[in-house]
Amino acid sequence: MGKWFPSIYDLLMRPLEQTKFKKIRKTLVSQAVGRVLEIGSGTGVNFPHYLDVTRVDAIEPNPLMKERALKRTERARIPIQTYLVKAEKLPFADNTFDSVVATLVFCTIPEPMKALQEIQRVSKPNAKILFFEHVRLDQAFLRKTQDILTPLWKKVCDGCHLNRDTLELIKQSNLSVLKVDSYFNGILLSIKCLNE
Repeated sequence: MGKWFPSIYDLLMRPLEQTKFKKIRKTLVSQAVGRVLEIGSGTGVNFPHYLDVTRVDAIEPNPLMKERALKRTERARIPIQTYLVKAEKLPFADNTFDSVVATLVFCTIPEPMKALQEIQRVSKPNAKILFFEHVRLDQAFLRKTQDILTPLWKKVCDGCHLNRDTLELIKQSNLSVLKVDSYFNGILLSIKCLNE
């Protein structure tokens, strides 16, 4: 992974954030309550959207992304503490969080099932678990295209798997899926869960 991806991430996301994409992200993130864990906070693009929360503990394994989030952390309306850690080994006690937010990150996590187990461990019973992820497509030709492009895409885009079936991984975990909303012909999903 090169240093260039974190430096252009916000630039790449800017056109998307001017569309319905921003509204989807804002709507999902604003549902978080209490003490929040954000998985893979990147450059802090979600930070302005937190409303009814007491604080956010944001984890990010990429030091360059974490560094780029500092300005958004300082401008946030609520306290945000950032950590340079991976989702597969969270440095928090059991039953700590009221909500967990993960947006466009599960595609990059090397061991997603382990990360889901950690999320369950650190979340309180009935905590809200909120995902906004791109996923493996159902249509055969597009799915095959994702499979072909993924090896190169992972190298270029910080480990991103275009073809990861994140919804199926979530269903295999012990999280209860409450609602799934599909956007942009099914490539993006907003997934609302409870830690039961």
